[in-house]
Amino acid sequence: MRKIIVNVIFALIGIAVGVTVLPSLWRVTGVYDVRWVNNGYVDGLTGGIIFYFFSFPFVEPITRLNERIEKELSSQSTSWIIYGAVFLIGGLILANIISIPFYMMRSSIFNTIIPLILMIIFGFLGFRLGTTRRNDLKGFASAKRKSNDKLASDGDIIERATEKDFYPYKILDTSVIIDGRVHQLAQTGFLEGKLMIPDFVVHELQLISDSSDNQKRERGRRGLDILNQIKMDQTVNYETTTRDYDNIPEVDNKLLKLAKEIGGAVLTNDYNLNKVSEFQNVKVLNINELAKVLKPMVLPGETMTVKVIKEGTERKQGVAYLEDGTMVVVEEGKYFINKSLEVVVTSALQTDAGKMIFTKPKHSFNGISAKNPKNSADNKPSKSTRKRGERKSGKQGK
Repeated sequence: MRKIIVNVIFALIGIAVGVTVLPSLWRVTGVYDVRWVNNGYVDGLTGGIIFYFFSFPFVEPITRLNERIEKELSSQSTSWIIYGAVFLIGGLILANIISIPFYMMRSSIFNTIIPLILMIIFGFLGFRLGTTRRNDLKGFASAKRKSNDKLASDGDIIERATEKDFYPYKILDTSVIIDGRVHQLAQTGFLEGKLMIPDFVVHELQLISDSSDNQKRERGRRGLDILNQIKMDQTVNYETTTRDYDNIPEVDNKLLKLAKEIGGAVLTNDYNLNKVSEFQNVKVLNINELAKVLKPMVLPGETMTVKVIKEGTERKQGVAYLEDGTMVVVEEGKYFINKSLEVVVTSALQTDAGKMIFTKPKHSFNGISAKNPKNSADNKPSKSTRKRGERKSGKQGK
């Protein structure tokens, strides 16, 4: 399709050139007065055909150049494109104003070439000014807005946080989507701005959901379900982006690159991504750090049903996982691998790397009475002890 467009553009240029240039050529060749040769229709058709066939050697280079330009523009932020376009138009308008005296001159050098050169120069300068100084312009506009928001009546000031501390986009990574708590957090209204969901993150979730590993597949499908819930929730302010970086293979590095370009913060619960973000001076919001100062999701004494999937690092321990990926350590769980088990929470540990829940099987508490622990099965005397007691009592009876 692009090749056809290039051919058509060349043909249109050829029509314009034929109508303006060919009459002079007919005058030189002596056929200027032949009306069936020298007329606008024939001139335009002749120029269009010539330029159409002349365009074929240039189709591939122009197509590749167009792809590079599209790729470069797609990797830039919206503000970069808007400021560049506005200042480009401003530069062209300024060039035309300066060229008014040259338009009045009869020489083609002054009324055509010089205005064209001025438009190229001022257009380029305007575009560069808009794209390179947009942050300063936004800061100036923000400062102007803040000064207008001050209330002189009682001295109170209505202003939002400084541009340095405000991040309009909270970019989600795969770990925080699979975790699921981001949806509930967004519903509370504590997240200011918009949630940003990049397409390359959705693509990674699709790859995880198609994994041959059962655990990964379930986690990927859970992440896709969370995204659908966010999409259907009218109270959540979110936005998607198709921006991608083909030269960066890792999704984490793509997130950091995107955050730098749009001035956003990365929302995650990945401990390693947290550290890398801090090293690269990218704002990161870790849900696990927030959970550390909030009430835990489970309390000691609560019961839950889990499926033990593997042995733990300590003796006789088993390991299970909740739907959100939280690790559950089950004492004596080694004997219940690949089985569902009702457990009682004994303690919970929240770290920057995630949460760990320590439990015991519920049946291990059967027969234990807090009022009379001596009646428990674990405190019953052994058979040999009972026999010795019987012998002693027999002797005392004699």
